[in-house]
Amino acid sequence: MRNRLTLKSGLAGLQWLFFLFTNTMVIPITVGVAFDLPQENIRFLIQCSFVLTGLACMVQAGLGHKRAVMEGQSGLWWGVILSLCASAPSLGISLPQLGWSLAAGIMISGVLTILIGLFGLSGLLSKLFSPGVMAVFMFLLGCRLNTIFLQGMLGITSGPSAVGSQIQPPVFFLASAVAFFVAVLSVKAKRSIAQYALLIGILGGWALHVLFFGWDAAVGAETNGTGAANPGMNLFPLGGPENGLDLGVVVIAVIAGLINTSNTFGALKGTDLIYGQAASAQQYRRSFTISGALAVLSGPLGMVPYAPYVSSIGFLEQTRIRERLPFVLGGLLFALIGLIPPISGVLTHLPLSIGSAVLFVTYLRLIGSSLHYFGQIRMNTANLYRTSAPLFIGIIVMGFPSTYFSSLPPLLRPLLGNGLLVGILLALALDRLKATAPERGSNLTPEEVLGKEQNKGFG
Repeated sequence: MRNRLTLKSGLAGLQWLFFLFTNTMVIPITVGVAFDLPQENIRFLIQCSFVLTGLACMVQAGLGHKRAVMEGQSGLWWGVILSLCASAPSLGISLPQLGWSLAAGIMISGVLTILIGLFGLSGLLSKLFSPGVMAVFMFLLGCRLNTIFLQGMLGITSGPSAVGSQIQPPVFFLASAVAFFVAVLSVKAKRSIAQYALLIGILGGWALHVLFFGWDAAVGAETNGTGAANPGMNLFPLGGPENGLDLGVVVIAVIAGLINTSNTFGALKGTDLIYGQAASAQQYRRSFTISGALAVLSGPLGMVPYAPYVSSIGFLEQTRIRERLPFVLGGLLFALIGLIPPISGVLTHLPLSIGSAVLFVTYLRLIGSSLHYFGQIRMNTANLYRTSAPLFIGIIVMGFPSTYFSSLPPLLRPLLGNGLLVGILLALALDRLKATAPERGSNLTPEEVLGKEQNKGFG
């Protein structure tokens, strides 16, 4: 049997384990710090994240879309939650009330996602995510997540805890060296070695970080929240029903949940070339149903909701290992680690800078997926505006400080202050304009289009 367990699949599974770990570890920590939770609650979030992420990957590979695509806590959702935490004081909402409102909104969005899967509505949604929308989504997602990873390489934590942080040059130099080594190894080494570049980079970088900075100078040292949450409470650790509901936050959560469906289209469409065939409607239905069920579970557990990871495209392209067995093995190991506190405690000492460096290299490959979709667009004048406007506006909004949005209505600040959401929504809106006017023009390069306009007197 071709899928039997071998040394090669075992090493590939170990590499998947570290990929799952580095993509997951920072999320529950930053959420816990943002909600000012005590260490006990943060450890609970970390262990739940490990177990549920491992199980989610195995279920998707076996029953869902059946591809080696990580199912993890959504980066889009992560940014929305951290933005809401940062703006909670100006909204007049306590953190426990925000936590309960988010949990309610997440569960509602999960139910809607399940309905999308069960009733086959993914086909209708798929029409919204045209090549132009997907090109913008891939590019902006790469910008947003690589910003987080570059911060990690600089020794700066993400979210509210980043306030007052400063660049740590020694940490950055080591992280940059690891990133450069992984990139060179991926390009220059033999395939038998290059496919394990991420694993080599993580283990080697971790060893060097311990040698230069000590064992405790790692991401695990960040778990020092001192909030007044109930350490023994397993359900709704961010805030329970007794704290009251804010309907505005619930609405924002539901909108974010619907936009989060773009991750499914991005991940599955992005891996169509890798697997040599387009994902079927049945694969989309099963994937949405499972992601929705995971979102319903995420609400009571205080976790960031789930979605297929678009970054899996870069991982698959870099490692050239698309078989499901190593992926399932990595998910199984990850879930088991979450159930064994001593082992998960050791892994929490993986330096944030090293994990960020490896992920930075992986996520750089999202530019290839974005360019693939750009290549499918007929670049006439109208399409230039449809793609450039959301792309540039989304990137610009990402760089704005939160104080710029203080004059807006409080409930709009988290939405309009998120460059990724703004860019995707604008791309969707502009793409719908194509239905109101027929396309004209030919496949032109941007230079040819600009040249024609100048000849018309628009110079």
